[in-house]
Amino acid sequence: EMTEQLFAAAIFVVMFVLIVMDKIERHIVTLSCGAATIVFVFGLCMKSMDAVRTTLGFKQIFDMDFWYHTGQASESSGGINWATIIFIAGMMIMVEGMSHAGFFNWLCMTIAKLVRYRPVPVLIAFMIVSAVLSMFIDSITVILFLAAVTTELAKIIRFNPVPVILAEIFCANLGGSATMCGDPPNIIIGTALGFSFMDFLANTGFIALISLVVVVFYFYFCFRRKLTEGMDYVPVGTDKMQAGLVIKDPKAFYISAAIFMLAVVLLVTHAQTGLTVAAIGVIIAVLTLISGGKNSAHMLKQLDYKTLLFFVGLFIVVGGLEQTGVLELIAEFIGRISGGDPMVMAAIIIWISGVASAFVDNIPFAATMIPVIKTLAMMQGADIHVLAWSLAMGTDIGGSATPIGASANVVGLSVLDQKGYKVTWGKYCLYMAPASLIVLFIANAFIWMRYF
Repeated sequence: EMTEQLFAAAIFVVMFVLIVMDKIERHIVTLSCGAATIVFVFGLCMKSMDAVRTTLGFKQIFDMDFWYHTGQASESSGGINWATIIFIAGMMIMVEGMSHAGFFNWLCMTIAKLVRYRPVPVLIAFMIVSAVLSMFIDSITVILFLAAVTTELAKIIRFNPVPVILAEIFCANLGGSATMCGDPPNIIIGTALGFSFMDFLANTGFIALISLVVVVFYFYFCFRRKLTEGMDYVPVGTDKMQAGLVIKDPKAFYISAAIFMLAVVLLVTHAQTGLTVAAIGVIIAVLTLISGGKNSAHMLKQLDYKTLLFFVGLFIVVGGLEQTGVLELIAEFIGRISGGDPMVMAAIIIWISGVASAFVDNIPFAATMIPVIKTLAMMQGADIHVLAWSLAMGTDIGGSATPIGASANVVGLSVLDQKGYKVTWGKYCLYMAPASLIVLFIANAFIWMRYF
């Protein structure tokens, strides 16, 4: 028992340290650690083929329930969460199609035109766009486009894009917390615990809405002067902007918009239709590829395989912690410190996951904590729903506090870096850490008031 737990924990720690150091590519780190888990923990220590089979979980893909819920939500076992991986892949393909058709460019330019190309209204409008889009599209993708369009706009209207992109990153993580498909941790929590899109919207969605209002004021006061510092504000010849409003391929544009609307409808109704997120991911990907025609090969090439492989390796390592009982020990520990009091438990989960997600990627953290909250709910009789909402808010929001906490932050800062804007750790945390704390307080207060 003890040796296998030590091995599993050691591999997990090594994986985390390597991810944080960021010297080796993340997917290589998780896949190597996943392989080590299979060989050393399952093979040498446990000598269990069953553990390997459960963790790899290929069998679930051939299960009818994996694609279509026949009423009773099937308890997804630990190990690789294939539903999450297939869904994210499907959404990536859809977004590739949308960007190819110029959808995002058109959207951002239209909004900029509505606020008459003025920097402060652009800041507020783009924060709201970022939050709303992230409810339906993975936050990484939202930031990719918004950051690219923001730096373009900044050149034309002449404002400093750094504050706008920082605010967009925060709002993307916040909007992502509102629904099941917005942030990878939520996809993992939802698929593992059988929650629907509407379950998230009614619970975390409400917290996200209140927080968004507060955060818009916060960033407005932080950044309204920074935006226009040293910029003589001149409304430019808007002909350059009008070019962004012209849709180059109208047919592709309307098809991609229709597929996006269909994805939203399928996600909102998936509890009623019985289609699982994996099925929705496949449907959307297939439609995008069929409509893409000649471009479909390019779309498949553009798919972010590294992120998908990162997930696979990660789930195997977490599976090792689960199979050896390390996660049960953590759950017992939280149960003990909270004295079995569900209010304390919810607060501990919000703050532990908030602080941890600031320094470690929130995806592995959420994957690690799900079995923990399941065990807590069983052993302490706490309500699994409340623990799940606490975990979702903690991981999604805490992730914004540092440059490495969530994937959207990494992407946004790398776009700025490419355009020649360097954002240091200190500068980033100065604005983003207080915003994260404010929202974690709001979430904690709300969960206490609503459920206890």
